[in-house]
Order: sequence, then structure tokens, then C-alpha cells
Amino acid sequence: MAISIDDIKKLRAMTGAGLADVKKALTEADGDFDKAKELLRERGLAIAAKRSDRETSNGCVLVKAVDGFAATLALKCETDFVANGADFIALTQSILDAAIAAKAKDIEAVKALDINGQTAQEAVTQRSGITGEKMELDGYLTLEGDNIEVYDHMGKHTLATMVQLNKNAAEVGHKLAMQVAAMKPVALNAESVDQKILDEEYKTAVEKTKLEQVEKYVEVVLKKAGINPNLVDSEDHIESNIKKGWLTEEQAKEARELKEKAAAEKAATLNPNMIENIAKGRVQKFLKENCLIDQEFQFGDGDKATVSQWLAQQDKELKIVDFKRFTLVAE
Repeated sequence: MAISIDDIKKLRAMTGAGLADVKKALTEADGDFDKAKELLRERGLAIAAKRSDRETSNGCVLVKAVDGFAATLALKCETDFVANGADFIALTQSILDAAIAAKAKDIEAVKALDINGQTAQEAVTQRSGITGEKMELDGYLTLEGDNIEVYDHMGKHTLATMVQLNKNAAEVGHKLAMQVAAMKPVALNAESVDQKILDEEYKTAVEKTKLEQVEKYVEVVLKKAGINPNLVDSEDHIESNIKKGWLTEEQAKEARELKEKAAAEKAATLNPNMIENIAKGRVQKFLKENCLIDQEFQFGDGDKATVSQWLAQQDKELKIVDFKRFTLVAE
């Protein structure tokens, strides 16, 4: 059966598939549009199954706010070549538009949305069949209410943020969205930091403090013995410096013995209260650097104000209600 160019254009408009794929599917289906659509869908499923173990480290992240509902959405893929394609970005936008219109609550609801007669997940699978890359929907975050500003970092579709204020202040909201993009806060304030994060930070701080105290003591012991600590700070360095003639085997042996003995001595006599106080100080530093309102504001007039101080300078009644951030970029 001869396939007309009008039929090819029609099915391509319906599915977004390439001309060659559409023509092949229509030919195999003898011009039956439903059967051709099913063939394209099956091809997408086959590609997705074949590449299910691939990493989707690229993609398109978009953000949008309409009538008190804002959302970010990421459509992930394998390569930046596909991610930057107009059709790929358009698909991401169409799914986000549908999610905003439906006020979808989570990613599963987004996957089930209707996109031109098929679910969003089916549309993604079909697109996977066209490009030959694994694709997946991810990064769906929402904010509801008034006074939400959104930001697509540098218009590159890899990092998006949303900030909600208690009052209408678009310019302020935009700068805060840029702050969120640049400074990667983990929470609005100390009270809203997840306890698991605090526990992990404290645990890390304790171990780091103990290690530093032991290392300082070991350095003192080595220097008293006339050994340069920099020459024996690791086993690799010791072996390398022996080969270079900077250490003798006897000196290396002495250094190893001194390090082991001094480390054991110091570890057994560490002051728990001192370790706890230093660790708590490190956690406080972490909170200051990672809680949005306590971060140094990056987009002011050169002063060293925190975000909360800068907000008060703009309007004493202004408060940040919430924020969201999603990125595909490794940080």
C-alpha cells in the first residue's frame, strides 16, 4: 500500500516520531494509524528495556508557575545531544504544562497524565524509541499558593528553583530564586533541617575532629624525633621517599612505629567534652552555610548581609514561605 506524505505528516504530528520511523510504521501497518502508533510504542518499549541499565545523567529541567501552582519537572536522558534537542525540550514542556493544569501532586500522577491521546509515560517511552536513548521522568517538585517566583538557571534547562514569599515582591523573589540556585541550601532554617542530616553532620564532625586531634599529636611526636611529618604522612609517600633517597629504611621503620604508638596514645586520651564542643561548632557552621535565611546573600549591593537581613532591608514584613530546587548537574 502506498503511503502518502500527508499520512506521514499526520502520524508524525500525532506521535512526534521521525519521518523515517513514521513511514516505516505506516508501511508495516498497511496505512492503519492505530496499528502504526502501536508499532512505534512497541519500538520505544524495546529500546527502553534494552537500555534500562544505562545512566541518565543528562536531560531537561523546566519550571513554571500558573495561578498559585508551580512545579519543576525533569525529563532525563543519556546524552546532552538529545537533551538539547528541540523535540525533547518540547516534550518536557508539554508534560509540565499538563502537570500544572492538572495540579498533579507527584511523579506517578504526572506519568499518568494524558499527552495527545497517550499517557506521559507512554510519550516518553515512544520518544526513547525515536532517539535510541533511555529516558525517565524525575525531579517533580511543587509549590502551591500565591507569590511564587521561578528561575531556570541561565536558561540552560539543567537547574531550576522556586521561591514562595508571604507577600507580592517579584523582584525580591527572583533574586532569592537565584540565591537558591547558586548556594544550594538544604533547608529554609535550622528548625526545618531534617534530623537525619543533622545526625549525619554531627557524626562526621565528631570523626573529623578526632582525626585532626590525633594527627596534630602525631606531628608533634614526629618533629620531636627529628622526622619531617610531610615525608611520612602516608604509606605511599613513605615508599616513594625511600626510592628517592629522602628516607632510609630505618627512618621509615621508626616513623611507622612512632605514628602507630602516638596515634593509639592520643586516641585513648581524647577529651570527650572538647570533641563534642568542636563538633557542635562545626554543625553550627554547616547550618549557617546551608540554611537559606542564614546564608550570606549573594545578590545585594556589596554588603555582607545574610538573606534574612537583606529581606528585612527590603520589607520588614517579608518572609520566605518555602523553596524548592532541582538540578541535573553533579555538585
